[in-house]
Amino acid sequence: MKILVYGINYYPELTGIGKYTTEMCEWLVQQGHQIEVISALPYYPEWRVHAGYRHKGWHSETINGVKVHRGPFYVPKNVNGYTRLVHEFSFLASSAISWIKKLPRNFDLVLCIYPPLPIGIFPLLAKWLRGTPYVFHIQDLQVDAARQLGIIRREGLLRFLENFERYFMRRADLVTTISEGMKAKVLAKGVAKEKLRLFPNWVDTATLYPYEKEEKDSLKEKYGYNSWDKVVLYSGNIGRKQGLDTLLNTAAMAEERGLDLHFFIVGEGAAKRELLAQKEELRLSHVRFAPLVPKEELPDLLNMADLHVILQKKGATDLVMPSKLSGILACGGVPLVAAEEGSGLRRLIEKEKLGVCADAENEPGLLYALRQYFEQEPAHSYAYHARSYAQQHMSIESLLPRFEAYLYELSGQIVVGEPANSYNTRLGSRF
Repeated sequence: MKILVYGINYYPELTGIGKYTTEMCEWLVQQGHQIEVISALPYYPEWRVHAGYRHKGWHSETINGVKVHRGPFYVPKNVNGYTRLVHEFSFLASSAISWIKKLPRNFDLVLCIYPPLPIGIFPLLAKWLRGTPYVFHIQDLQVDAARQLGIIRREGLLRFLENFERYFMRRADLVTTISEGMKAKVLAKGVAKEKLRLFPNWVDTATLYPYEKEEKDSLKEKYGYNSWDKVVLYSGNIGRKQGLDTLLNTAAMAEERGLDLHFFIVGEGAAKRELLAQKEELRLSHVRFAPLVPKEELPDLLNMADLHVILQKKGATDLVMPSKLSGILACGGVPLVAAEEGSGLRRLIEKEKLGVCADAENEPGLLYALRQYFEQEPAHSYAYHARSYAQQHMSIESLLPRFEAYLYELSGQIVVGEPANSYNTRLGSRF
């Protein structure tokens, strides 16, 4: 198949949506498909264009067999609901240059990655003008999150954005999303059930796997801890949706009570500066920040920690599914999930016995869960369930061939032979 992928995030972005889009595109190339990508200059999660791209305009590059077309756009220093809208529509304007060149060409289908908000405009235009079907893949229910978290408060604007979002979802030939909770919310937006599919994010279980205990203890020294220290890790995007201020307030409560817990926050994002200021204000001695680690170091980082924190803010139930969960589980890590009762994420953790849970934005509850885990809970049973679940339900070998079958079905092409079920370790060496 000849597939055009349209999304704002792509390699060399190493976290979030860009990571998954890149892995998907390179996997499809390995199966013999021709893949082109229209994307932006890399900027995430720092919200600053990466150093090697800052003086580049519209250009194309080939990365592991994928031809990527990029253009300049607006990246705000202060990220809020309104600057983000300008940011996303500037990408729409910038990418129009690439779309003008691509519209006369024949593609079997277009795959657009949502968000950003206006991502469906050009794929729908290609459908009208060329009859090219398009897939609307939802990684984040952005408008719902903006409403629930108070990022945008003007009701008229929110209703307009919701109608705008639904318009492109409903007209897509296939809609996919990453969790059952998000799937239910998409159905509620009027998307036909027969064209909605589940396509979860995946993990390379060959690259991310559990280490032996002795090796884990030695890794703590690598990161500046003693082998006996109890390390609670948050690794990933440091944004406002993550609610990391709750974690810092919990760390302050732990220090007041003399608990020997060490909190390690690794990542970049729009809220990092505020959190660093909060750390100084609270005078936290057991909280450390560090930048994102290279991908080849990620297995060490995830194996080093005793407990992994995943936080959701109230109102964000089933609007996002944290991508970091798959890597944690693949390494046999134990997640501490703070989420609203009844959310898809919390139901998963509790049903499969993958970790421990607390209520969203409840600092005493979060501290209680931390104490209970370190004082009573058998970590090895959680670790076993976590690794087993990742292998059975989150491996790249099981999920991407299924998605490829969806694409064949949509394009009307016949699959020759069995879908590929092996993962080229060349990808694992970088991601």
